[in-house]
Amino acid sequence: MNKPNKRMKIIKNDINSKKMYSINESIKLLKKSSKVKFIESIDVAINLGINPKKSDQNIRGATILPYGIGRCIKVAVFTQGENVKIAQEAGAEFIGMEDLAEKIKKEGIKFQIAIASPDAMKIVMKLGQILGPRGLMPNVKLGTVTDNISQAIKNAKTGQVYYRNDKNGIVHATIGRINFEKNQIKENFNAFLKSIKKAKPPQSKGIYIKKIVLSSTMGVGLILDQSSLSI
Repeated sequence: MNKPNKRMKIIKNDINSKKMYSINESIKLLKKSSKVKFIESIDVAINLGINPKKSDQNIRGATILPYGIGRCIKVAVFTQGENVKIAQEAGAEFIGMEDLAEKIKKEGIKFQIAIASPDAMKIVMKLGQILGPRGLMPNVKLGTVTDNISQAIKNAKTGQVYYRNDKNGIVHATIGRINFEKNQIKENFNAFLKSIKKAKPPQSKGIYIKKIVLSSTMGVGLILDQSSLSI
């Protein structure tokens, strides 16, 4: 087993792994303990009281974070006709139909979000084995299969995050960067948590949100005291 390095030892000296921290304490500790030479992401993991083996209890959704996630989002758009110009003007990095599909097959994925107009889905479906496992398949419920290409690109570029639970019933997401102001991280967190609560499946019984952990890219996870949350 690898021994913790000096940086991690210092971080762990300031943190009680068994303690639950308020959202304000957590953000303060994460910012204080960030000592690496790059700007870390702030991530959240929420353990849900759902049965991920049952399809009617799985959740999948999207929400717009007030302050975005602090990094450039590259968008691929599957569309044709007049929508091509609309996508170009909206700032999409990759646009096309069969040509874009072939590019992805040969060169791999170089974008974070895929959007498609309804008439392009016949092309997109052929990429299911590539886009599906990475959670990139355009979806009507997420607003990524739409006739309003411009708005979908705008949402993607200005802070929309997509989420779904994993096989253990945990939802992971990036909600900002370590150099954000405390209130920005907090408001992004609140927006994300509100969306998760709204997505609760009717079939889910008992405690829905079991545990929330906030962490930075290279830091340790802090368990949140849910009684400190405003929503």
